[in-house]
Amino acid sequence: MNEIYLERKTYSEAIEKRIRALKDGYRQNIAVIGDELVGKTTIIFDILRKFCDNHLILTYLEVRPETLEIFSRRFIAVLLYNFLANSGIPLKEDIDFLLGKSEKYIPETTKKIKSILAALQKRKKNNIFTELLSLSESIYQETGKSCVIIFDEFHNFQDIGVKNFYSDWSKLLILQKNTMYILVSSLKFKAKQILSKDLALLFGNFEILTVEPLDTRESERYIELKTGGLIIEEGLKNFIVHFANGYPFYLKIMTEAMLKADAGNLTEVIENIIFDHSGILNQRFSNYLKRFFDSGRSRDYISILYLISSGHNKIKEIALLMRRPKKELDPRINYLLEIDAITRSGDFLKINDRVFAFWLKFVYQEKLNSLTFDAKNQKDQFRNHIEGVLEEFLKCAQKPIVERIEELLRSFDDDMMQLEKKKLRLTHFREIKPLEFNKGNLKLGLIGRATDSLWIIGFKLDSVSEEDVAQFSGECKKFRHKPQKKIIITLNDIDANAKLRALEDKIWIWDVNSLNEIMDLFSKPRVIV
Repeated sequence: MNEIYLERKTYSEAIEKRIRALKDGYRQNIAVIGDELVGKTTIIFDILRKFCDNHLILTYLEVRPETLEIFSRRFIAVLLYNFLANSGIPLKEDIDFLLGKSEKYIPETTKKIKSILAALQKRKKNNIFTELLSLSESIYQETGKSCVIIFDEFHNFQDIGVKNFYSDWSKLLILQKNTMYILVSSLKFKAKQILSKDLALLFGNFEILTVEPLDTRESERYIELKTGGLIIEEGLKNFIVHFANGYPFYLKIMTEAMLKADAGNLTEVIENIIFDHSGILNQRFSNYLKRFFDSGRSRDYISILYLISSGHNKIKEIALLMRRPKKELDPRINYLLEIDAITRSGDFLKINDRVFAFWLKFVYQEKLNSLTFDAKNQKDQFRNHIEGVLEEFLKCAQKPIVERIEELLRSFDDDMMQLEKKKLRLTHFREIKPLEFNKGNLKLGLIGRATDSLWIIGFKLDSVSEEDVAQFSGECKKFRHKPQKKIIITLNDIDANAKLRALEDKIWIWDVNSLNEIMDLFSKPRVIV
């Protein structure tokens, strides 16, 4: 099965549209950012695999922490290889061979390349980077072919050791009308900083495309496509959707393991990949933690991550449990934010990678705290943890949605979070009770009272229409208490006109994704439709 399934087409089509526009003289650079393992490179590879246009040269290069000379040679080789890709010439991954074959088609460009290589040999680095990136315009001058240059993990450019790197590149970006750049990064925090400060231009700015994890429906569809005729119990399938948190890599690992093992024994599958010493994810996460061991503050970093994974995800709570002043922990938390180990939503901190958080809590920390080296005892304990988490998930899944939301509301304690790019105070309620609407399609609801605010919540399990919003707005007007927080919760689609009407009437509409964002902050099992 092609790894780019239908739900990811939105991203690939948006990128392809920009690439095709380059041929028509419209250049828009793009930055593709998103969490590690969310599928960014897979999207790019799918475009490279199927895109075919003799007027465009697509060049992909992963940026690594390496010397300028090594990067330069790789960049030149990849550029020439892709230039010759449709020539019918049998190609070799050898820079001298590629130079020789390109010389008769682009003599001026190959002359510039030889000059760059000679300068590098003499250890002359001045202007080398801008000269490298200018090769694409040189190819255009000689052939009329535009270049699309894709730099994966572009934030690693800072380790190549070029002075004034971004300021020089910014000047070049304005002039390069026939070269389009696609920058890809797994470090969202750092990438956004670079794009907003170092590469922020009056002309030639980067359009940012954020690749999100798959939602619950997309994840379920992925599992069905991957497992084919394998029958997986509905509850177990939903747990995998919840556990993998929309990361295609984890869905792939787990579904492949399910195909090899007994489909009903999910505990054993998770144990094999996460707990066992040779398990693919156990090894991956162990290597990830090693990045902190070189730091003198490694204990602080790992303690903060562990506390967040255990549900203690508010800064004031972390400071209290670590018995440290908040101002002393702020630099540690900022570092974890900068490297995208965690993200922040108002007063809350979150590890986006749910599987890593699970491993940290139930594998790494448990082994660290173990008084013996009894592997069997540790394995039995881990199994109990998995079964406990699975049991809680299945138990919650059986509850009506209204009951689950009521439980969620009782967890609120006046903390701030960010939802749909807006700040939301999660009010501590003195009273929460069921609410029934007299007319319209919204029958059930909840009302939450606090000293200074009133929350009115209506539930629409199927799609929300403009009429539903209008009726709900009318019902809310019956309550005199001000200010009001008016919310419609839906487990289905939202009509475009309904969204506009909700905006006019200052009504929030929470779909499953919004709802699960809040569930995550309180370590509650996700709602799976």
